Amino acid sequence: MAKKTVASLQTSSKRLTKAIKMVKSPKTGAYMFVESIMAPELVDDYFKQK
Repeated sequence: MAKKTVASLQTSSKRLTKAIKMVKSPKTGAYMFVESIMAPELVDDYFKQK
């Protein structure tokens, strides 16, 4: 399961995107959210990886 948040962040000359992914913890089984800020072209690869 993944939750995609599109928030464009502008810093100096680079355009960045904040992606939020819901990940199930192997230890407890509970879900937690993992946030990452990256270039817009890397977002699809981020959600495809497990």
